[in-house]
This record gives sequence, C-alpha cells and structure tokens, in this order.
Amino acid sequence: MSTKTGSRRRLIVVILLCVAVAGAVVRHYAAPGSTTRDIATLLMVLWVPIIGNVIAWLIGKWPRRKPPASPPGFDALEALTPAALAEITFRKPALPSQDTPIAPGEYRCALVLDKEGFSARWMVPAGDALQRGAPAALEVEFLSPAIALPRFQPGTNFRVLIGDSFVADGRILELRPVQD
Repeated sequence: MSTKTGSRRRLIVVILLCVAVAGAVVRHYAAPGSTTRDIATLLMVLWVPIIGNVIAWLIGKWPRRKPPASPPGFDALEALTPAALAEITFRKPALPSQDTPIAPGEYRCALVLDKEGFSARWMVPAGDALQRGAPAALEVEFLSPAIALPRFQPGTNFRVLIGDSFVADGRILELRPVQD
C-alpha cells in the first residue's frame, strides 16, 4: 500500500471517528424519541464499518506461520533415469477431434495400482509420436523408486492418471537397475 493511500485511509478513519463521537454527544443531550436523537444514533452507526477495517488491519499485522515445505519433485532431477520399461496404451478420447498423437516431450503422471498412486515421468523421443490405442514401450522414472519398485514388478498392470483423468493403461515389462 502506498503512503498516499494509507494516509487517506487514516484520515477517513479519524473523520468517521469524530463524526461518531459527535453523534454520541448529540444523542446524549437530545430528548428521547426526537429526530435529533435518531440522527445522532445514525451518526454513531457510521463507525461500525470502520471497526471491520481496523480488525482486518490488525489481522494483517498478525504474524503468520511459514508455509509447509513443498514435496520434492522432478524439477530437482536432471536427465531421465528410467527405473522400468512399461508398455503403455493411451485410451482413445471421447471426442474424435481430440484423437491426436502424443507429441514428443516429457510427461508427468501418477501410475495407479488399486488405490495407490506413484509419481512418475516418461519421455516421448524427439521426432516420434505415440498413437492412441496402440501399445508403446516407454521407459518410466519414479519420483521415489525405493517405494514404487517393490510394487511394480514385471507383469504388474496399472493405470496412468494425468490431472483428474485416467488417460492410459499399462503393464510393467521389465525393471531397470537403479543408480544411486
């Protein structure tokens, strides 16, 4: 907030406080049931919105906890270090216009066994494209291979989850030696 805006807000708060105090004084001396007393009561009520702003300002000054550390991700890793070779068959989309080949690049997903998901990534090599509905052998890297590999033995079937949709089905063909 700029100093100009902050000083304007402080000036408005002071003015409304003065109006509310003046309303309280007038109300105190006005005859009960008179129009003057009613107007003075309304002037006192003008202070109510300011109380909300003051409380919000105090909450803004309250010290906050540090956000939790983000979980590790593939960004800290460099080149793809495959842990398994998997046969993945991408499902056909519901709309024919979305039935396009899978373009080259890195893809991140969760490989799902029953109700467990394991973060993984794979690469489609440059100059290559994967057709939907046709199986493709891809090298897969797990974010936590020590946790995932005992569950992903050769022959294990899994589903591929990207975002909130299952986009493919797969099967582990073989495991690769993991480098530490």
